[in-house]
Amino acid sequence: MASELTARRIFTGLILLSLFLLALVIRPFAEAFFLAAVLAATFYGLHKRLTRRLRGRNHLSAGILTTGVVLALLLPLGGLTAFIVTEVTEGAQFVTQTVQKEGVSGLVDRLPGPVRGMADGVLKRLPMEQQNLDQTIQDQVTTQGGTAAKAVTGAVAATGSIAFQAIMMLIALFFFFTDGVRLVEWIESVSPLRRGQTREIMREFRSVSGAVLLSSVATAGVQSVAALIGFLIARVPAPLFFAGLAFFLALIPAVGAAIVVLLAAALMFFSGHPWAALFLAVWGTVVVGLVDNIVKPLLAKRGMHQHGAIVFFALLGGLAAFGTVGLLLGPLIVAFFLALVRIWERDYGRATPRAGDPATPGPGSAGDGGRTLPSVRSEATGEQVPLTPTPPDAH
Repeated sequence: MASELTARRIFTGLILLSLFLLALVIRPFAEAFFLAAVLAATFYGLHKRLTRRLRGRNHLSAGILTTGVVLALLLPLGGLTAFIVTEVTEGAQFVTQTVQKEGVSGLVDRLPGPVRGMADGVLKRLPMEQQNLDQTIQDQVTTQGGTAAKAVTGAVAATGSIAFQAIMMLIALFFFFTDGVRLVEWIESVSPLRRGQTREIMREFRSVSGAVLLSSVATAGVQSVAALIGFLIARVPAPLFFAGLAFFLALIPAVGAAIVVLLAAALMFFSGHPWAALFLAVWGTVVVGLVDNIVKPLLAKRGMHQHGAIVFFALLGGLAAFGTVGLLLGPLIVAFFLALVRIWERDYGRATPRAGDPATPGPGSAGDGGRTLPSVRSEATGEQVPLTPTPPDAH
């Protein structure tokens, strides 16, 4: 029969093996589960209020909030896709009709001054005759117009992997809303930590994740407003569309809102407005580009209750280490570490007093009248033990 120590070691190995296998099972959905947990923690208060208004219908409240998340993701993406496809199709039709009526020279005459000069130089170097060139361009535009629209649709729409992760996230979000409380209670019941410590870490997770998520959305709003101001000053066509595109791309750290302003600057330059293009380039780089590095840490630190510099480096460090999801993981890791340190200091403390702590009364202190008591060495421990005087009536 195996000894108790051997059985404990085997059981520990089985636990580690099960954790490893569990990680392999969860790994394909890890990012989806993480984002679902962040959204559930952020909107849990709203879920509770909505459940009370619906007279305790927990599943109905979870379904409404999950549907709201779906609409918040799909409506902007669908509108952006439809607009880009429409613009590409109309542009292809315009080029085809212009070449049919006026030829390539008529199309070149419609270009802005700097671009028109470059196009004229290219046309003069082409050995092809004008009639053949017109027919070639017309055929290419007609043939590639539909292909370009499909390519834009495929580029903007979610790929299969992203769509799969989004579906898994929404399913997990629904169950986090409906069974999140029982999940937290179960985790606390099996946790080896003291009672209340696990729930405290969960509250820290909820506070930080909500602060980071809301600060990201708020920062995207501030950046889009700053970009809109620049578009209005430079008189960019369709400024509201470009501002909406800036808001959408501001939520993607690898892209950002500044690239939309720089794109508008390029369009203004090629349309014959170099000073407006220069203004937009400076505005996008200085104002729109730096807002993200200033506003987001200021807003996120309210939920994290940490110094702005800590939040700033947690955001950048998480982004560098884990990619886009690191904007949430970085602050959460820092907050998790600080929560553990706080719990350790509060619940366990230190064995020895630190500088500034009240001194413990000892021999020769005011507790014994200032007298130094004699001591003897203990035979059992080898330490000096104070020799306590025997009271007179003890005999």
